[in-house]
Amino acid sequence: MRKLLLVFCLIHFSSNVFAQDVTKVDRPKLMVGIVVDQMRYDYLTRFYDRYGEEGFKRILGEGFNYENAHYNYLPTVTAVGHASIYTGTTGSQHGIIANDWYDKYAKKMIYCVDDFNYQAVGTEELNEQKSPVNLLATTVTDQLRLSQNMNGKTVAIGLKDRSAVLPGGHTSNGSYWFVGKNDGKFVTSSFYMDALPKWVKDFNNNGLAEKYMKKKWETLYPIKSYKESIEDDNPYEGLFYGEEKPVFPHDLKKLKDKNGNYDLIKESPFGNSILVEFAKAAIKGEKLGERDYTDFLAISFSSPDYIGHRYGSDSKEIEDTYLRLDLDIAELLDYLDNKIGEGNYTLFLTADHAVVPVPAYLKSLKIPAGYFDYAAFRIYLNELCQKYYGASDLIENFSNNQVFLNRDALDRLDLVAAEVSQRLADDMINYEGVNKVVTARTLQNTNFTSGIMTYIQNGYNQKLSGDIMMIPNPGMIYKRQTGTTHGSGYSYDRHVPIMFFGKGIQKGRSRGYVEIIDIAPTVSNLLQISFPNSHSGKVLIEALK
Repeated sequence: MRKLLLVFCLIHFSSNVFAQDVTKVDRPKLMVGIVVDQMRYDYLTRFYDRYGEEGFKRILGEGFNYENAHYNYLPTVTAVGHASIYTGTTGSQHGIIANDWYDKYAKKMIYCVDDFNYQAVGTEELNEQKSPVNLLATTVTDQLRLSQNMNGKTVAIGLKDRSAVLPGGHTSNGSYWFVGKNDGKFVTSSFYMDALPKWVKDFNNNGLAEKYMKKKWETLYPIKSYKESIEDDNPYEGLFYGEEKPVFPHDLKKLKDKNGNYDLIKESPFGNSILVEFAKAAIKGEKLGERDYTDFLAISFSSPDYIGHRYGSDSKEIEDTYLRLDLDIAELLDYLDNKIGEGNYTLFLTADHAVVPVPAYLKSLKIPAGYFDYAAFRIYLNELCQKYYGASDLIENFSNNQVFLNRDALDRLDLVAAEVSQRLADDMINYEGVNKVVTARTLQNTNFTSGIMTYIQNGYNQKLSGDIMMIPNPGMIYKRQTGTTHGSGYSYDRHVPIMFFGKGIQKGRSRGYVEIIDIAPTVSNLLQISFPNSHSGKVLIEALK
């Protein structure tokens, strides 16, 4: 009898606890997503001793840090990164397969967020008509709004259009990006609204862009103290037009006329600073975190990407950029503490991809690296087609390391796409600098579970991708004189930070392997909302209280 009573009490107690757990939803007032464009994980550790106590170190010390976080697909580029972070899945499902890609139905290259059914709002510049038209999956920002009967607000901001449009999802109250050129202001699209809100107009008229354009980009601290980067004057870094050497200081006022005018702000750390000010204006202007619903602010810092492309990951410019970004992060956290209230908001910080060191610099250290001549490779592909099929028009397009076959030419010659693809692939693998080649048919019929073939498969979209996928050797990028780029499935492009901070987050760290697609389901679980409809990630339970 005692045992039965004990069992009954335990069942009654556990059922009450479970009922309390699932019925009580204690969401933060504001969810903040931060994406740093082109941030390698080791930027946290390389520059750690130079960071202050209130920026990156505060998030690391008070939040939860995943040290072994990776992208699980390729290409590792901005649009796909932002889409994957917020949908919790890869391009195979969400449909953003590159920044721009060949549309085999329209027979042309398309850009990820172009949508000419809408108009630019806030600018007369061309080609600013944008929407999430190509994003096939819902985002965590969509799901948060849906879960609150569309009452919570989502605001997404960035220096790049794709970095604001994709995180905001399909239901964003406003996605804003920075147009440089002769404007120097934040704009949006008629997909979201017909006119800019007053707070955005006021921000655009506050003279901040003009202030930054009069600055010189000098090192934050004495340049001799920058020990985590190579010499300032070196042959691996790019130049602004009008400069003779890639060295500090960079005089924006003097350089602006030959370098896109206000676009120079984006290519300096001041782009991060102006975005923090715009984030503060958005919180105040939209009254984020002030109501009975949870709002979402998505922020994308793109200046590190512009700077990294030009100067490389080992430059003094990158070291200075992250020391300055640390101060910007500290300022944002301080504003959130004072405006929303410490303990009333939750934040995650990650990157949309990392980057390879400048290949020429790696070669100087006798590390295998180099440059892949895509123009020569395209000629080689045509020679293969001529050799085997006597045709020069079988290749319709070659872009993003993908070969698209010409269906009309195949029909004319009574050829089967899968057979042609495999025959070409068998020869392509022998080309110098090529590491892997795989056909669409193989990806459709084989389930890869590890290594770079898995990343190819995760990025492959059966409807949108090409017929053959090619991967160059590690350390190889397209031919360029200086600087570097990203996009591969190698660890230098995949290893990024994932950190959580604030309400509902445990303090700690993990060395276990996690993936970028785990962020959206983790945030969804924290907020107790439905997961994005195509998510394939898992909940990172260690980070959650």
